[in-house]
Amino acid sequence: MSTVTIKTIEVCVKETEETVRFADEHFLQKPISYLKSNIAEFLFVESPDFDEIKVDSLALEVDDMFKTYMALFGLQGKKKEGETIRTFIEEKLQHNLHGFSISFSDNEGFWELNVPFDSLKGFDETMSIQDALQLLYEILGDLHKMRANN
Repeated sequence: MSTVTIKTIEVCVKETEETVRFADEHFLQKPISYLKSNIAEFLFVESPDFDEIKVDSLALEVDDMFKTYMALFGLQGKKKEGETIRTFIEEKLQHNLHGFSISFSDNEGFWELNVPFDSLKGFDETMSIQDALQLLYEILGDLHKMRANN
């Protein structure tokens, strides 16, 4: 897969969802552990590459209680795809599902997922934010391909 292109990355306050600042290319090179050091913040990411694989409103944060790295996003799809999506994600998380949730929004017509991405094979707290986004992009790209073939 190609390198994921990040259009916008906003640093936001969890409590208010207020944007503190827009991040630049330099910020993407910071280690993903930035989120643990700044636990009151989350990152909102926009990318045409995520749009292509039907991922919407991607946010990264560290869960306040369990200190796990979480990816929260919408996934465009049909309600009948639920079991396929759940099984794929569970396998990729190596069955470490602490914090994982999936629900279908009938009003919006998409899946809402909370994925503890520190359980993904290849994840390392010292990896850059860019590399963490690349890892998520590759996994979710594989999910997109699998759904397209079903």
